[in-house]
Amino acid sequence: MTADKPPIVLIHGLWMTPKSWDTWAGRFRARGYDVIVPGWPGVDDRDVVDIREHPDALKGIGIRQIVDHYDAIIRALPRQPIIMGHSFGGLFTQMLADRGLGVAAVGVTPGQPAGISTLPASTLWTGTPILSNPFGRNGAKPLSKAHFHFTFGNDLDRAASDALWDEFAIPSYNRVFFEGVGAAFNEKGGASHVDYAKADRAPLLILTGSRDHVVPPAIGRAILTKYRATGSPAVVDYREFPGRTHRIVSQDGWEEVADFAIEWAEAHLAS
Repeated sequence: MTADKPPIVLIHGLWMTPKSWDTWAGRFRARGYDVIVPGWPGVDDRDVVDIREHPDALKGIGIRQIVDHYDAIIRALPRQPIIMGHSFGGLFTQMLADRGLGVAAVGVTPGQPAGISTLPASTLWTGTPILSNPFGRNGAKPLSKAHFHFTFGNDLDRAASDALWDEFAIPSYNRVFFEGVGAAFNEKGGASHVDYAKADRAPLLILTGSRDHVVPPAIGRAILTKYRATGSPAVVDYREFPGRTHRIVSQDGWEEVADFAIEWAEAHLAS
C-alpha cells in the first residue's frame, strides 16, 4: 500500500463469503491499495464446503451483531478506510458510515436501511424460502440451485449458474433477512436504522444493476431519495449499470463497475 492511499474494507452479502470479492480485491490491490475482506461472524475465513456442512455458527446472528463485528475491525485499522459492501453488505456499509466510520462508502446493489418500504415483487421472491417459515427465524437455510439461478445467475443458463452455486453459495443467516424486511416498516426502531439526515457522514455512492432481481433499481433510487430528502449536506450519489444482475461484482464486465466505484471514492476522499 502506498502511504497516500487508505485501506479498503469489502463486505460481502448474504449467501456469499469473502470469496465473492476476489475480483474487486485483486483489482484494487493492483492499484496499490491494502484490501481487507473479512467474513461475517460465523463465516470468517472458512471455505464454502465447510460452512455448508457445519452451518450452526450462522444461526441466530442478526444485523447489529454483524455491524458491530465490522465496526471493531475498522476501528482497529491504523486509518479510516474506504468501505464497500455488496447486497446486505451494502446495508452494513451505510450503517457503518452512520457510526462515523469510513472516508468514503459504496453500497453495491445495497439493502435498504430502516424506513424504506420499497420491496418489489422480485425482491420478496428472493426471500420467500426464508420468510415463508417464521419458525426458522434463527436458522440457516441452504440456498437451492434453482433459487440461486433466480437470485444471482439470471443472466446465465442453468448449468453455468449451478457451477457458480458450487463455488460460492452458502446457507442464509435467516435472522438477518427477517430483521431487514421488518425494519422496512419501522424506521426508528428497526435493526437497520440510520440517521438519513446525518451531516458528517462519509460520501456515499449507491450502485444498482438493471437486471438485478434482489435489489432492483427501484430500491437504489428509493435509498437515494430518502437521504436527499432530508436536506443533509452529506454527499450521496447514484449510478445504475445496464444489464447487470445481483452478481454485479463478478459478472462479465465487472471491471467497469469496480473502476467506477474506486474512482468515485478517490474523487470524494477530500470531502
